[in-house]
Amino acid sequence: MARMIRFHQHGGPEVLRIEDIEVPRPAQGEIRIRVKALGLNRAEALLRAGSYIETATFPSGLGLEAAGVVELVGAGVAGFAPGDAVSVVPPLSMVRWPAHGELATFPAELVVKHPPSLSWEAAAAVWMQYLTAYGALIDIAKLTKADYVVVTAASSSVGLAAIQIANMVGATPIAVTRTSAKKQALLELGAAHVIASAEEDLAGRLKEIAGQEGVRVVLDPIGGPIFEPLTAAMSRGGILIEYGGLSPEPTPFPLFAVLSKTLTLRGYLVHEIVSDPARLEAAKTFILDGLRSGALQPVIAKTFPFDQIVEAHRFLESNEQLGKIVVTV
Repeated sequence: MARMIRFHQHGGPEVLRIEDIEVPRPAQGEIRIRVKALGLNRAEALLRAGSYIETATFPSGLGLEAAGVVELVGAGVAGFAPGDAVSVVPPLSMVRWPAHGELATFPAELVVKHPPSLSWEAAAAVWMQYLTAYGALIDIAKLTKADYVVVTAASSSVGLAAIQIANMVGATPIAVTRTSAKKQALLELGAAHVIASAEEDLAGRLKEIAGQEGVRVVLDPIGGPIFEPLTAAMSRGGILIEYGGLSPEPTPFPLFAVLSKTLTLRGYLVHEIVSDPARLEAAKTFILDGLRSGALQPVIAKTFPFDQIVEAHRFLESNEQLGKIVVTV
């Protein structure tokens, strides 16, 4: 038996329960992990609330990220042994492979031996944020040192990962956040420029920073009215990568900016990296190299004990955090 986080109906954080569950042995090609720390993501809150791209089957587990020690190895798995310190690449389905519990089982190809210098908390905060940012900026946009890149929702874990990756390749990251409250922290965490979108003219400030050439790459999880000032400041042939839909307002299609500048507006899910073995291996290499060199350093906003999972979800939905929320087991 192991304690697992589950929910029996959609709702707020209060629907989460810690339950004792019998965990089956890993099947062929799978690895069971004794979990030490969990990373929280917006996706888990959306699944719990009933508004995620995946549908929960009740009672449902949840969770996309974990770090811990290999406990059991299924048949056909090579390269791992009990006792190995590992972390987990987010699976395609967190209903099928839920991470949030004392024990978690995953396909072996999603289990990674991370650098031993990482704490359990840091290791649990690696893969969702860096894979998401890597897939958008490096795999798709081919970001270079000549580029300006706009990162909206910049204080999120993916936003901070994008800033670090931009700096890793020599690009210029422009962080966009709602107010100036987090401006100094974002500058200290690597943003070359910070724009408070509720307090400043976003398009004007972007044009001031990037000049006549404009911004080639935009990474956005928000959508809504922000599309118009963002595309107004983009360069000819630029690409806007959308990986979320946080705005409750309609998202306009900026037709004339798209036509006149031949822009690409591209929807993106991290699943397209995870489901492609070659792209996933390239991503793992890039991220592990960055972790070893120190260019990539997970930022932990706050840590909660396992028994406080409801409080952790409430903090996640407060939008007060700067970086990743982690739960220790």
